[in-house]
Amino acid sequence: MLDKTKAALVVIDFQDGLLPSIPVGQTIVPQAVKLIRCCRELGLPVLWTEQYPKGLGRTTKPVADALEGLAPIEKVAFGCFGCQQFEESAGALGRAQLIVAGIESHVCVMQTVLRAQEIGYSCFVAADATGSRAKTDHRAGLARMQAHGAELVTVEMVIFELLGAAGTPEFKRLLPLIK
Repeated sequence: MLDKTKAALVVIDFQDGLLPSIPVGQTIVPQAVKLIRCCRELGLPVLWTEQYPKGLGRTTKPVADALEGLAPIEKVAFGCFGCQQFEESAGALGRAQLIVAGIESHVCVMQTVLRAQEIGYSCFVAADATGSRAKTDHRAGLARMQAHGAELVTVEMVIFELLGAAGTPEFKRLLPLIK
């Protein structure tokens, strides 16, 4: 189970140059925004990446707005742990669980999750906040991550797991996200 004292959020490459080719782009962006808002409201640390922004553009506005006040980590390696700045930043958080959302499921997300699992993180992939250009690639990426020990979750599953109970001040603050 997710534990808000042990978890961090990783938001991977929601960039304008990539999103138009992702068939589910219009649905995963609002899900990612909901996930970011929840994690930030609950005080979870957030790491945010952009793959070669000179060529692929910056993070799409709704996602960037939800990440306001944080700076993206630029990378050229597909997997986030192939970037020294990301690896150091993740290690400095001292968190054992990574909640992961991003594109593409079968490339940057998968390579990040497989490496994270190898080095001891528990990964929770928000399947409804990830996508690929082709459905078969998305499904294969999710299947491979799951086969290597990652848990496939939905944004709503993450929200309710992190909250743990209704009736708390946190629940009341996040209720508009859930409705």
